[in-house]
Amino acid sequence: MKKILQLIGISAVIGLLYFGFTTYPKLDLISGFSAKSIASGHFIDHRSQELIEQGDNDINLIDLAQNTIDEKGLFATASVNGVKERKAIYREGLGATLINDNFDTTKPYLVPKRTSSKAHLVYPYGDAEQQDTVFSNIDYDQLNRTVENAFDKKGQKNKRTRSVIVIYKDKIIAEKYDTGFDKNSKLLGWSMTKSITATLFGILEKQGKFNIYQPAPIPEWANDARKKITTNDLLHMNSGLEWEENYGVISDVTKMLFQAEDMTRSQLEKPLAFQPNTHWYYSSGTTNLLSGILRKQFRTHQEYLDFWYSALIDKIGMHSMIVETDMMGNYVGSSYGWATMRDWAKFGLLYLHQGNWNGEQLFKPNWAKYVATPTNTSNGQYGGQFWLNAGARFPDAPKDLYFASGFQGQMVAIFPSHDLVVVRMGLKEDPEFNFNGLLGGIVRSIKK
Repeated sequence: MKKILQLIGISAVIGLLYFGFTTYPKLDLISGFSAKSIASGHFIDHRSQELIEQGDNDINLIDLAQNTIDEKGLFATASVNGVKERKAIYREGLGATLINDNFDTTKPYLVPKRTSSKAHLVYPYGDAEQQDTVFSNIDYDQLNRTVENAFDKKGQKNKRTRSVIVIYKDKIIAEKYDTGFDKNSKLLGWSMTKSITATLFGILEKQGKFNIYQPAPIPEWANDARKKITTNDLLHMNSGLEWEENYGVISDVTKMLFQAEDMTRSQLEKPLAFQPNTHWYYSSGTTNLLSGILRKQFRTHQEYLDFWYSALIDKIGMHSMIVETDMMGNYVGSSYGWATMRDWAKFGLLYLHQGNWNGEQLFKPNWAKYVATPTNTSNGQYGGQFWLNAGARFPDAPKDLYFASGFQGQMVAIFPSHDLVVVRMGLKEDPEFNFNGLLGGIVRSIKK
C-alpha cells in the first residue's frame, strides 16, 4: 500500500510538472479567448453564458476557463481556477475588446456612425421578406436533403452546423437554423472578416484613392528590403514577412489576438523571411496590417471608423454587422466581424454581381476577378483574401467557386457559373465537416 501511495504521489507531481510546462504558459491565452468570446457572444448576440460555454467555448483547453458576466458593467472575465484572469469590455458600436491592466476604461472613445437604407425593399436589397419563388430547374427534394444533412440529428455533436442559406438568382431557395439560432442571430465570421477588409481596398481603388501595386505605405520599411513589399503582396498573403499562424501553441497569431494592444503592428514589425511574391503563407497579422494601412488613408480616426460602414457594410444593408476593434481603436480586420447569416449572404451577392449593388457599382468588376485569381505559389488555394476552388479542393463543386472562410467552418461561397451563393455557419470545419458534400449536393440540385 505504501508503494502504491508513493507511485500515486509521484504521478501527481509529474502531472503537475507536465501541466506547468505545457499548459500554464497558455493560461493567459485561454482566459483571453474565453473572456472575449463570452463578452462578444453575450452582449452582441444576447446568448446566455451556458450557450456560449457549450458552443463557442467548447474547445480543448478553452473549456478549462471559468467565466463571469457583469451585466451592469458590460464586461466579462475569465480565469483558470483563479489564475491569469482576463477581462473583455463591451462598448456599443465597437463590440467587445479584450483589455489589459493598462487600458483606461474611463477614457472617451469614438464609435462609427451608422446609416439605415432601403429596409422596406425585398431581400437582398432590403429586409422585407421575399415571396416564394419556385424554379423549374431545381430539384427541391435533393436540395432540402442536402441542407438537412448538414445539421446534427438530436443528441449528436458531429457536424455542429448552426445555419445554412442557399440563394439562387437573388432568391432564397433554402434556409435552415439549428436550435437556439434564427435569422436574427449574429454570428462571428472569424476570418471571413479578412474578405471584408480586402473589399475596402477595391472600393478605394475604384474611387481613385489607392493603388495596390505601389509599395505599401509603411514608413518603418523605407530603409530596408521590406520597402519592396506592395499592398498587392499583402492582399495575396505572399509578402515574405516572417509569421507563425498556429492556434495550438503560443505563436504570433495568438499573441496578437489575445495580448496585443495594437494588432496592426504585429506583422509590421516582422523581418523578411522570403523575397516578396515568392512564398505564400496565411497570416492574420497581414490582414490587421492592412487594417492599419486603411486607417492611414483618412485624416481622422472617425473617418476611418465610418468608412467601413458607409462605403460597404451599411451600403449593402448589412445593418446587423459589427466589426470589433482592438485597444487602440483599429478594426480587427482579420477575425472579428459579426452579422446575421442573411447579411453575410448579402456580401456574397455583392461579389456574385461583381461589385454592383442594386444599380450602384461599389468596386470595379475586375476586382471580383482579382480576388478570385490564384496567388503566386498558393497552388490554386488562395486569391486576394479569399479562398479558391481552382485547385479542386472541393471536387464536386465548380472550379470557379471562391469563398470567404473562417475558423470552425464559417463560409460565404460564391458560384459565378451557377448564379449561386451559399452560406454555412457552425463550429466544425473541413475535413470534419463535409463541405464537399454540402456544396456538391446543392450544385447537383440545380439543373443548368
